[in-house]
Amino acid sequence: MSTRVTIQTDDFDLSTEVARLRDGDQRVGAVCSFVGTVRDHNDGQSVKTLELEHYPGMTEKAIEAMIDEAHRRFNIYGARVIHRVGLLQPLDQIVLVAVTSAHRGESFQACEFLMYYLKTPAPFWTKEDTPDGARWVDARVSDDQALAKWGIGISNAVA
Repeated sequence: MSTRVTIQTDDFDLSTEVARLRDGDQRVGAVCSFVGTVRDHNDGQSVKTLELEHYPGMTEKAIEAMIDEAHRRFNIYGARVIHRVGLLQPLDQIVLVAVTSAHRGESFQACEFLMYYLKTPAPFWTKEDTPDGARWVDARVSDDQALAKWGIGISNAVA
């Protein structure tokens, strides 16, 4: 089985990762992927850089468990999550979530499910460098609400 979760500082190549995920699996009729990138603004402020931290070992294990949950919930064949950590600049890729299945509906749902997990309870911490100085990014209530639609009630958001 290929690696499903990678936490890394280096950039990734979408086409290479999707090719690895599909690698010879003739059952695959759909691939859904999401790539998140660093914006130059957030909450009305410009952002010069973004720094992501995580708990090595714990982070990978938590994401693996959510991929297992995606397999239980959706009829998917494979999933791949790459999340970058360290110092990132606007336009840099941050995250890749890719899912394969026989049909697009399952791939879309599983990809969305995994992405909302990464936005809320996954053990990542994000610090932005703004003109007013560094600030930690809080979870969003809207992300908690989106995750709740999947029956997962975890609240990390600041009211």
